[in-house]
Amino acid sequence: MSELINNSENRKSRLKKLILKLHDGVSEQSVRGELRESLSQIPYGEVVEVEQELISEGLPEEEVLRLCDAHSAVLHGNIDLSASKQIPEGHPVDIMLNENRELRNVATGIDAVLSEILQYKNVDIEAMVLKLRGLYNSLFDVDKLYRRKEYLLFPFIENQGITGPPKVMWGKHDEIREQIKGSIELLQTGGITRDELLAAAEIVLTPASKGVVEMTQKEEEILFPMALDKLTEAEWYEISKQSLEFGFCLYDPPVVWRPEWADEDILTELNSEGGNVQLPSGGFSAEELMAVLNALPIDVTFVDKDDKVKYFSQGEERVFQRNRAILNRDVRYCHPPASAHIVDKILDDFKSNRSSRAPFWINMGGKFIHIEYFALRNEEGEYLGTLEVSHDINRYRELEGEQRILSYSK
Repeated sequence: MSELINNSENRKSRLKKLILKLHDGVSEQSVRGELRESLSQIPYGEVVEVEQELISEGLPEEEVLRLCDAHSAVLHGNIDLSASKQIPEGHPVDIMLNENRELRNVATGIDAVLSEILQYKNVDIEAMVLKLRGLYNSLFDVDKLYRRKEYLLFPFIENQGITGPPKVMWGKHDEIREQIKGSIELLQTGGITRDELLAAAEIVLTPASKGVVEMTQKEEEILFPMALDKLTEAEWYEISKQSLEFGFCLYDPPVVWRPEWADEDILTELNSEGGNVQLPSGGFSAEELMAVLNALPIDVTFVDKDDKVKYFSQGEERVFQRNRAILNRDVRYCHPPASAHIVDKILDDFKSNRSSRAPFWINMGGKFIHIEYFALRNEEGEYLGTLEVSHDINRYRELEGEQRILSYSK
């Protein structure tokens, strides 16, 4: 047994040294050769452990993100997947594997069009741009897959104490999304020439599709096998039940997966029976309170004093996606890494009583979204948590004149 442990520690130690060599600027080709000479196959679990250890030992997450593509390229084809479990049809991982297949097909189509443009000088550029525009629009469907990972899968992985790799992967998601958006914007520009298109291919078009393909490799060689080992069947079932809310990427699952123990009659959760909530100015039953909160034309999310998400409303006019997987999750993990420091600043200002409100407003999908954070305090002024309130205020900005109650009609 000690020999097996030592072998594992030796592999991890050598892998860590190889990744740090990349950090020090050694070429991928050189490291790849050393990897092949010194390590035959690396269990995927050890790759995750090494990445987590590097972050814990002080290597900045931004640096791990920068190295992510490099060390994944070096490890590709050298990771031992023999311990991964069998995946039933319709299981969340089965769905993601099928989505990855479709994404690779789109990337192959992009490569074919770009190769044709490069090979033939007299190609119809307008027709090629039209083809590429459709392909990149399809490629952006990957956002559905990434959001399911971020809001459904990552919370369960973080509950296992594995916080570094999900943050690094989320950062890569954001980078890929921006590259695809940039590609779409460029392809919508009229009058683009062949030379301009070839230059754009090198700067943004190819990196976008390549990033998507490389992410499928990271998922299939590291993330999925690790998650299958760590998550229980009940946790996978919870992910499965909530996946439809985000939608699927270029793939419509023909089978609904359900564990044998899951009773079809309990797929729709019942409201829990409970007592009344009594307040100084009145009270509600639990059913009434839920109806009141969900009737409000706003999104409400409550984060407690320990920065854990404890509640979100489920009204019809929701602005941002919310799923039960985020409950008891650190609110910092519910935001992209690029904005996590702003969340930290708001929470620090609220807790130190430097501020009690933080308003923002953005244009999003034809809506004008107002987002405001409120510090919640008790009568003694002690911080209880933060309330996030979001809603589309377009209709209020367009109001004119008056509509009094006497003018009400169905």
